[in-house]
Amino acid sequence: METGSEVMRKGGRDSMEKTDAQTGRQGLNRDVIKYIAMVTMLLNHIAHVFLTRGTVLHEIFEDVGYFTAPVMCYFLVEGYVYTRSKVRYGLRLLLFTVISQMPFYLALRISTEGLPFMCNMFYTLFCSFLLLVAREKIANPVWRGAVCAMLVIATIIGDWQIFAALLVLLLAQDWGDRKKMMMHYGMIAFVYFLFITRNYMWENYGLPASLLHGFLGCSGILAAGVVVLFCYNGRRAKYGRNFSKWFFYIFYPAHLLVLYLVSVLMQR
Repeated sequence: METGSEVMRKGGRDSMEKTDAQTGRQGLNRDVIKYIAMVTMLLNHIAHVFLTRGTVLHEIFEDVGYFTAPVMCYFLVEGYVYTRSKVRYGLRLLLFTVISQMPFYLALRISTEGLPFMCNMFYTLFCSFLLLVAREKIANPVWRGAVCAMLVIATIIGDWQIFAALLVLLLAQDWGDRKKMMMHYGMIAFVYFLFITRNYMWENYGLPASLLHGFLGCSGILAAGVVVLFCYNGRRAKYGRNFSKWFFYIFYPAHLLVLYLVSVLMQR
């Protein structure tokens, strides 16, 4: 009997790469897309650390950053399907969850807003990884559904809570079907549009301004879907693969720590 990963592998990247070959489209490799996502994340965090909320530059940098998490979700699912060792993959995510927590708190001056604790994006990705494990390994549909629901709820204390976990589940469900996967990106973007619009309405921004913020916020999610589904060629960079692999992990806590140290120096 085939596992969920085997089914996803057969219907996933191979079919999409075949379409790319047939159309002659070159596209962007995985590392290029990840580097773009790191830049957009950096801009988002610069906005939170250094810029005044409500200014044009802050809003641009913040909204551009919404591109990053949906890209991470896609590559998490792809990594789960094709990794040589799911155990090592999960342990790396857990390790960098721990490593990144203090820089996350220091740089972004996290406000828990009534929650007992707030965790970084690696925590959310780790919970999403466990969702994929539960989806594959738990045969009983009732237990599988219960465990998945608990893991989604667990992301409430994480960065990009709930949305990332749901997107990962949806992408895994229809892995390899570009049309359905893009629909999932669109659905998450629409819900996020409502979420952001509501938040700005609560802050008395007025309906037009709130709708604009909602639209800009969801645009990054849609852009991420277009890039990974229609611009990605399914390949890694030809050179520096091992360097890029670890750089993507290390960059997250490292850039947060640098932003914090710069902010401290600027206050002196």
